[in-house]
Amino acid sequence: MARYRDAVCRLCRREGSKLFLKGNRCYKPSCPIEKRGTYPPGQHGKDVKRGKLTGYGEQLREKQKVKRIYGMLEGQFRNYFERASRQRGIVGENLLVLLERRLDNVVYRIGFATSRAQARQLVNHGHIRVNGKKIDIPSFQVRIGDVISVKEGSAKNPHILQSFETAVGRGRPGWLEVEGKNVLSCRVVSFPRREDITQSISEQMIVELYSK
Repeated sequence: MARYRDAVCRLCRREGSKLFLKGNRCYKPSCPIEKRGTYPPGQHGKDVKRGKLTGYGEQLREKQKVKRIYGMLEGQFRNYFERASRQRGIVGENLLVLLERRLDNVVYRIGFATSRAQARQLVNHGHIRVNGKKIDIPSFQVRIGDVISVKEGSAKNPHILQSFETAVGRGRPGWLEVEGKNVLSCRVVSFPRREDITQSISEQMIVELYSK
């Protein structure tokens, strides 16, 4: 599947906010948003004046932002929206819950990786186990009771260990429960709730955009 492979920091500057795409760098003063501000990327970014968006423009930017946060292209994101619209409940919240339940996102939220892109790579390369079985599909939807762990041969990987330790300060959502202090394993104890998503997202704008 096609993926965005250019510099990801320019995506944050395009959206005017941190999307946390670069791992630990996003939490350091070296983050371009901290150093250069939120002006658009490019040689003449400082001279570009952001016009005030209204209606369709706001809705489009919100959709683009969420797509970039979770690392998806348009077709896959649209499929998630259609699936969310067929479920009971509030469509926007259904969409966010489906995105949060992706295995690559869960691996990131647990703390096995410092970014969703790194988490996707861990899944693709077979480092992750779900209920003891290898799952190498990043879009795999976790369920309540599933145990997500790092395979035994990768348990001493310094990148995973360091990420797992630093994730304590970053915080883990309440719907994921670590099983033991020294074990790279976590259980899904409930489905994510809207309040578990701390990034600023206006999902209703996405619903309005796709409903036109």
